[in-house]
Amino acid sequence: MLAATAAMAMTVFAWHWRLGEAGRRIEKAGAAYALALLAGAAAGGFGAGTLNLWISGQDGIGRSILGALAGAIAAVELFKRARGIRGSTGLIFVPAFATSVAVGRWGCFLAGLEDETHGTPTSLPWGHDFGDGIPRHPVQLYESFAMAAFLAAALLLIGRRSPFFLQNGFYVLVFFYAAQRFLWEFLKPYGAVLGPFNLFHLLCAGLMVYSGLMIAKGRAA
Repeated sequence: MLAATAAMAMTVFAWHWRLGEAGRRIEKAGAAYALALLAGAAAGGFGAGTLNLWISGQDGIGRSILGALAGAIAAVELFKRARGIRGSTGLIFVPAFATSVAVGRWGCFLAGLEDETHGTPTSLPWGHDFGDGIPRHPVQLYESFAMAAFLAAALLLIGRRSPFFLQNGFYVLVFFYAAQRFLWEFLKPYGAVLGPFNLFHLLCAGLMVYSGLMIAKGRAA
């Protein structure tokens, strides 16, 4: 709840501060855009989260913010193609997404082992005991700190009206989030699907390729 509230507040702030034009692009796309985004996020979030649990030998229904991001992107890209909408429409979501992860991962950290987002055992001095007597990588905090740093950089670039970031900010976010998440996945006890890589490694790789191609496409246009 705190993460969602912080993300909403950041969206309102960014909209009125510098991203009014980006917000109006979403308004012009209409309610169907929002429905596509939400449906894609729900399908991707629950689908990837649950599949990862099954691959890791666990029962239940899982959720994944990485899966939600991938699902939302797929749904919105299909919607844009169907409606003939060109260019990025995601800039308005950049501060909100970074804020949501930076704040929300603290909730995951405090939830302990039951949240299934903890890291593997470690002997490093900052290893955290989540209640079972085993120090583990606090990967939730690694991700929180990484996205907080990205948020600070993004707000600086938006404030300076960086032409590159205003055009490609969403793709930069996707690439950065996927890249840092790819690293942390090596520190998680999830089941592998391809060599040393788990399901989320593959999703991260796909998102990095997607964002790189979209940035290159924009520069070539």
